[in-house]
Amino acid sequence: MEIIITLIKAAITFGTVIMYGSVGEILTEKSGNLNLGVPGTMYMGGIASLASAFFYERACESSGVAPSTALLILIPFLSAFLFAAFGGLIYSFLTITLRANQNVTGLTLTIFGAGLANFFGGSLNKLAGGVGQISVSQTSRAFSASLFSFLPLPDILMRTLFNYGFLVYLAIVVAVAAHFFLNKTNAGLNLRAVGENPATADAAGVNVTRHKYLATCIGTGISGLGGLFYTLDYIGGTWANDGRIETLGWLAVALVIFATWKPLRSLWSSYLFGLLYWVPQLSQNIKRRPQSLFMMLPYVVTILVLIFVSLRKKKENQPPESLGLAYFREER
Repeated sequence: MEIIITLIKAAITFGTVIMYGSVGEILTEKSGNLNLGVPGTMYMGGIASLASAFFYERACESSGVAPSTALLILIPFLSAFLFAAFGGLIYSFLTITLRANQNVTGLTLTIFGAGLANFFGGSLNKLAGGVGQISVSQTSRAFSASLFSFLPLPDILMRTLFNYGFLVYLAIVVAVAAHFFLNKTNAGLNLRAVGENPATADAAGVNVTRHKYLATCIGTGISGLGGLFYTLDYIGGTWANDGRIETLGWLAVALVIFATWKPLRSLWSSYLFGLLYWVPQLSQNIKRRPQSLFMMLPYVVTILVLIFVSLRKKKENQPPESLGLAYFREER
């Protein structure tokens, strides 16, 4: 039973990180922009939230003022979203305005975000007195506090489904909201039109550039919340240069294909990927089982789904037609 509980908790925890990244990338790709910089924006969101929380708590401590719980949540949250969105703005300027190659730009954003985050993470460690000395315990407690601890539920339900911070449940809300936006609103339908055929959307009076910029910046901002959750909730408010954020970021990119560009499908598939990600950790206790084989599981599943979707060739399961292509209005 304990193993099952551990697996469920791992699936939800890591699935939440992946869900933020995948929903943000789905929103971006629906505009026709292929952003492979998801891991970089998650890094940017993680370090921005940690740095802002660190300096806020330090300022309160030096002034002798008790930190506000609302600000403990609001400052890191906005910092993560805005700094990650800034990464999306850089990507948008290069690929939309300057028409740079989207694949190269996205990979560059990943390298840039990882390098920037690890540089400032190391600087924060030195400023705090050494590796592992960063203390944002109050902020971490605010983010990891159980949202439904007041409910009189059985212990098994509390331990598996209702013992998480608000970011876990916010991810579900974001996925549902993204589905509603893309399928039930005029702005969402216009965004999908831009991703499918920007020339036709432009001829119909839709501002292609504005939709691409907004979708990319908001999408990367959402992805940055995955880094925020991992840094301030899962690892308790410190900086770990172990590459795990990058791994989860690439899984989020793979999940976009697995979910066939549908936010609602990313709900259950994120938890599946979170479970598959945690399986190698359990495999360490299994003798004569190469861990590398278990680490391939999420990617093998994605490849199989991609083959299955390609064979069926259903229009609703295909990527936007203009995905990865720059739009030249003069060629319309």
